[in-house]
Amino acid sequence: MPGTYSQLLFHIVTSTKGRAPWISPDVAERLYPYIGGVIRAEKGLLYEIGGVEDHVHLYLRWRPNGRLSDLMRAVKAGSSKWVHETFPELASFAWQEGYSAFSVSKSQEDALKRYIRGQAGHHKTHDFRSELLLLLRAHGIEFDEKYVFD
Repeated sequence: MPGTYSQLLFHIVTSTKGRAPWISPDVAERLYPYIGGVIRAEKGLLYEIGGVEDHVHLYLRWRPNGRLSDLMRAVKAGSSKWVHETFPELASFAWQEGYSAFSVSKSQEDALKRYIRGQAGHHKTHDFRSELLLLLRAHGIEFDEKYVFD
């Protein structure tokens, strides 16, 4: 076959360091498009982004010749630097060390986009800890809870 055809879709969740509430609505309004630009620069495509003060959900398409870990390193490093330069009062802003990544079926795209857009309402009744544990279990990921959170 002369070409490579792929549809590698991911739902990625990452938190601020210590789950500090640094991502206010004003910060998010500018941070989310910046993250989209980093993903495009890495030759990915961001379909949806959303979250609350202490974490972000990304729904994106990734390329078959790239490592997801490299993408997330670029997203976190670039956006941290941008936050520090754009919001000097957030000099302590940082992302947690790791992230969670889940493969997504194209057939579930609409449901995932609604879920990501509804984060503010969702987190009125669910905290980040319970949300992440639910996602890990729903995707059949083996984990030791004592190592999931810093």
